[in-house]
Amino acid sequence: MSVTAQTATITGIVLDEQNTPLTEVNVSIGSGGTFSDANGFYILELIADVETTITFSHLGHKNVVLEKLVLKTNEAFEFNPVMKTDAIQMDGVTVSPTGEKNTDGITTISKDVIRKIPGANAGVENILKLLPGVSSNNELSTQYSVRGGNYDENLVYVNEIEVYRPFLIRSAQQEGLSFVNTDLVSTVKFSPGGFQAKYGDKLSSVLDITYKNPIDIGAQFEASFLGASAALETVSKNKNFTSVSGIRYRDNSLLVNSQQTKTNLNPIFFDAQTFFTYRFSKKFNLNFLGNISLNDYQNEPLSRKTNFGTLNAPKSLLIKYEGRENNKYATELAAVKANYFLDDNTTLKLISSIFHTSEQERSDIIASYELGEVDSNLGSETVGEITSSKGLGSQFNRARNDLDALIFNLEHKGRNIKNQRVLEWGIKYTHEDIRDQLRESEFIDSVGFSIRPPLPEFVNNQPEEPFDSPLEAYESLIAKNLVKTNRFSAFAQFSDRNLWKDHNIYYNFGFRTHYWKVSGQNVLKTAQVVFSPRAQFAIKPNWEKDMLFRFSAGVYHQPPFYRELRDNIGTIQPNVKAQQSIHFVLGNEYSFNLWNRPFSLSTEAYYKKLNNVNTYTIEDVRIRYLANNNAKAYVYGGELRLNGAFVPGTESWVSIGYLKTEENSDNRGYIARPTDQRLKFAILFQDYIPTIPDVKMYLNLVYNTGVPGGSPSYADPYIFQNRLRDYKRADLGISYIFANESKSYPKNHWLNKFKALNVGFEVFNLFNAQNSITNTWVRDVDSKQQFAVPNFLTSRVLNLRINARF
Repeated sequence: MSVTAQTATITGIVLDEQNTPLTEVNVSIGSGGTFSDANGFYILELIADVETTITFSHLGHKNVVLEKLVLKTNEAFEFNPVMKTDAIQMDGVTVSPTGEKNTDGITTISKDVIRKIPGANAGVENILKLLPGVSSNNELSTQYSVRGGNYDENLVYVNEIEVYRPFLIRSAQQEGLSFVNTDLVSTVKFSPGGFQAKYGDKLSSVLDITYKNPIDIGAQFEASFLGASAALETVSKNKNFTSVSGIRYRDNSLLVNSQQTKTNLNPIFFDAQTFFTYRFSKKFNLNFLGNISLNDYQNEPLSRKTNFGTLNAPKSLLIKYEGRENNKYATELAAVKANYFLDDNTTLKLISSIFHTSEQERSDIIASYELGEVDSNLGSETVGEITSSKGLGSQFNRARNDLDALIFNLEHKGRNIKNQRVLEWGIKYTHEDIRDQLRESEFIDSVGFSIRPPLPEFVNNQPEEPFDSPLEAYESLIAKNLVKTNRFSAFAQFSDRNLWKDHNIYYNFGFRTHYWKVSGQNVLKTAQVVFSPRAQFAIKPNWEKDMLFRFSAGVYHQPPFYRELRDNIGTIQPNVKAQQSIHFVLGNEYSFNLWNRPFSLSTEAYYKKLNNVNTYTIEDVRIRYLANNNAKAYVYGGELRLNGAFVPGTESWVSIGYLKTEENSDNRGYIARPTDQRLKFAILFQDYIPTIPDVKMYLNLVYNTGVPGGSPSYADPYIFQNRLRDYKRADLGISYIFANESKSYPKNHWLNKFKALNVGFEVFNLFNAQNSITNTWVRDVDSKQQFAVPNFLTSRVLNLRINARF
């Protein structure tokens, strides 16, 4: 007769010192055990009524040992260990005073830093812009360029689910909210290039977000002059169900009203998100990510006055507006992710998502302008006013654009870990259904005559000779596109760690392949395929100094998305090839102690060779491709970031970056690309008053040299190579901490209900720097010369902010 032993269960979430869940923690009992999952969750079955010792071990952390644990039959015991960093060498990986060495070139950003650091568009992207290889010259935008790439070349994942942006947004003040809700974030990882094959097919970067899996019920609320947000965390009694949900509302009126254009603005930016996990068993769990976002941007511009030029030749542009614009962007995302733990070594995943966006632009704006010389005599009664007009005219812009897009993804991913060897694979199907209708026109009138397009078929000699002909828009765009794309992609990669002559080495190699087929109404069916090998190597020498060297190389393709298939007149070009970029990245990490505090110095040099380049222009945040593949380009640069506790108990860093990127179209020679941001300097600094440590100060400083300022419509970009002014910005935040994890209060105290409470103020653009993002091109009637009038961004703004967690 056989006897079956009675069992009990221990479960919980493994955390690090920052209360971030740790993945792949080994939970062992004798010869058996399990691993924590991507959310730090583990579950282990024990023999009941028997003393058991459980050991939690993880690379770079001290073991946590739970001794002589005795559980009753069918008892479910919860244990949430906190693992502390251990500065020792373990199993081929050296751990420094600041944590485990980064062998794959991915930067991990603290969620606490993301939530605390001030910014006009605070959040993950606000911190990314302080990294050396990331550039953004627009504080109203959440979009960013990385190492010479454009806004469309960045991958964003939330819990391995790819997320998308709206298509039609052309101005940063129309953007509203980033997809990533920082109240729900657990970990943030970012790679600026040379990333592994498991990440998708883009040219520049990967932002890998993990939403949290809560261990307790909680709530959070934040409010400021820019909007409000709330988040809720729930956990079921048996711990099988967890969820995080958040809603956000944002109003950019405070920032937009600080610009030189006076408007009646009524923007509504709202979104709601939820992420939940249900554990059916210790082998199977299910995740769901849902998002609904509504951007309703209503704007009635009134007037604008911009002074520009030089001290010797000052000029001014005065504009009076009539009309209004109303743009709406509504998006929905639903995704399901199934995780099956086949055994202690193998994890299988199935991910399905559907994204829908419905967007419309409605605009009727008449602008009457006067361009003139300015009285610069300080003693004059008319100082600063226009004394003589160089140009009078009017401009009528009309838009009736509609877009509806549906994107479906179905993906399988797997992972096998054995003796530190990791094999990962995946296959993905994507279907894109785009319905797009563009109707735009721009009429320009100057001193009684209409300016016709500067094309051969519209040659005339106005106003010297009368010209009797129907009015023609200076620029017009009429197109209707119904496009479908089916994609199949797959990847496989292998990673391992070994010892070589007492040196620790790590290597990873893999490949991706991508097949896509474009079809649609009046679109010739085309199919293409690309293959992308990638590899990484890192070595930790057995030196007294704590250093790591790494090198990565690979071929990166970006198969064209809908916007890249559409040329500048709205026609679909289905034969557009995938842009190709060959990456070479060499990096070093050096960890050391300074002033008895931990610091790390990260340096990287990179070179990218680009082929089949699809040239484009950028106006504000709108990208317009030529859909031509007629250029080649290159990018090279170097970066440095010093990170550490400049002030005890805080994290700060200094970043310096340099890059140069140029393109050569049709062998005409190399000119600067729109993202040629040569020099980048940024500081993130945290401090507190020593005698009043609850008064915290957060400061970020950014200096970027100017990017090319673009060119007028129909103009040759090889002629217009002027640059915008340098971008300089400082944002300051000061807050008082009433309650947090280290400050507890008795039950009868009013602060006892708060897990955290802080109140403070922020000053955006502290030094009131005049930054510009684009130029408005205005014609001088007499000389026919066109002047680049800068479009200035926000000035100094004060914001109040309160944050509470229960």
